[in-house]
Amino acid sequence: MTTINVLKKLSMATAGAAVMALTTVGMNQAEASTIVLDFEGVGNLNPVGDFYNDDYGITFSPNTLGLVDSDAGGSGNFGGEPSGDTGAFFLGGGAAVMNVANGFTDGFSFFYSSPFIPGFVNVYDGLNGTGNLLTSLSLPLTPRNGAPDPTGVFSPFLPFGASFSGVAKSVDFGGAANAIVFDNITLGSATPVVVPEPASLIGILGLGAFGVTTLRKRKSTVKS
Repeated sequence: MTTINVLKKLSMATAGAAVMALTTVGMNQAEASTIVLDFEGVGNLNPVGDFYNDDYGITFSPNTLGLVDSDAGGSGNFGGEPSGDTGAFFLGGGAAVMNVANGFTDGFSFFYSSPFIPGFVNVYDGLNGTGNLLTSLSLPLTPRNGAPDPTGVFSPFLPFGASFSGVAKSVDFGGAANAIVFDNITLGSATPVVVPEPASLIGILGLGAFGVTTLRKRKSTVKS
């Protein structure tokens, strides 16, 4: 019987997840409302849950967990993540669900890795995957060549996103349990956002660069 490499590393007892919120360098006023969740700080195999609720009114279904790259001491069988060491995945159910109480507009995007089974993302104008379907994305298989991180089978991560009309209130992240990982989930933009780490920002922008907003929580399976 053929078995696939799973995202979560089963040989390890715990795995972590965290969410980071980022914004682009040199962004204009419209871009300032963009929120990016990178899951840094959630913890390895911890539920994402209400991690972003206080700051952004964003919650995740109970099956949504954080997952930390094994290179950083977690149990994530992934590499080449767009920022930090943490992504988000689900172990049970048909999809992970994100609810955004205040809604968001214009676009939705993310990075993902799913080298064995295709995934999907659905965006709705009601909570918990209800109401009108605003956009539906079919996610093709990603490469599994390990680049740029040969120790992670779920590598690299690829960007994906779409624009839509209306106000979105929830998103389904689907595929096979323990076979797809997401990172840098971006609300308000069809292109996922990546921002340098704080130390890098100082070098790039100088100490006077106060125009950049970093929506970041302080500080993977595809768990194998």
